[in-house]
Amino acid sequence: MTTEQLLKQETLQSMVEAVSLEFFSKPFKHHATYNRRLQTTGGRYHLGSHDLDFNPKVVEVYGEEELIKVIKHELCHYHLHIEGKGYQHRDRDFKELLKATGGTRFVPPLVEKKKRAPKYLYQCKTCGKAFPRQRKINLWRYGCPCGGRLKLIK
Repeated sequence: MTTEQLLKQETLQSMVEAVSLEFFSKPFKHHATYNRRLQTTGGRYHLGSHDLDFNPKVVEVYGEEELIKVIKHELCHYHLHIEGKGYQHRDRDFKELLKATGGTRFVPPLVEKKKRAPKYLYQCKTCGKAFPRQRKINLWRYGCPCGGRLKLIK
């Protein structure tokens, strides 16, 4: 399927229902939707309503195969919670079911981490070693491993 077809709500609902029947042998009776507000997570299970939310970036960045792994992960939460078993990440029931179905434990990074340039640059007065830092440091409290004092360069 193309990315545009996968991003349709009806397609997602039918895909979740099919994965549930194929890998869990149980029906999925609630709603599955895309939620663009999800930033770093691939999906979310709602305890109260039993609905599932999925991050559309998973499809856009990694494709259908990764989306199916995320669907399996969220369906593990769903089915275990409904059955009254351990549905949280730390529970043995969850870990075993996730391994048995082939779901993913973590979604690969969906946003690129920005590398920030250091705001401050300190230099040792004795050996000349540079110490780039994001925050200011107390020059009376911290020094160089060689024993020298630091000075603010930038």
